[in-house]
Amino acid sequence: QVQVVESGGGLVQPGGSLTLLCAVSGTLSNIKAMGWYRQAPGKQRELVGVINTGGGTYYGGSPYYAASVQGRFTISRDSAKNTVYLQMNELKPEDTAVYYCNAEVVAVSGNKYGVWGQGTQVTVSS
Repeated sequence: QVQVVESGGGLVQPGGSLTLLCAVSGTLSNIKAMGWYRQAPGKQRELVGVINTGGGTYYGGSPYYAASVQGRFTISRDSAKNTVYLQMNELKPEDTAVYYCNAEVVAVSGNKYGVWGQGTQVTVSS
């Protein structure tokens, strides 16, 4: 069974920085991509950014970011540890949300499916 676990959330002042971590564990063949999403109270879950972790040109081979975080957030990966990071700089109150990680997994059988983590709260407030 594949598990996705996020960590690193917390309370930060506007203009501050925070780094989130997403780790994937379990029996699998490959992880094609890992993405960060967020959901603010009363709003739909939205894509923050996604990174190719399986090689090739999946998702164009380069990280993709939503316009609202472009230039402030950076996704990086440690493929050996099946881990991705979300470095968030210049945080704004509107970045407050529960941040979720999603892994697009390829099972040993070859089946592909997505796995969600439980989320981590990020609050930007003075």
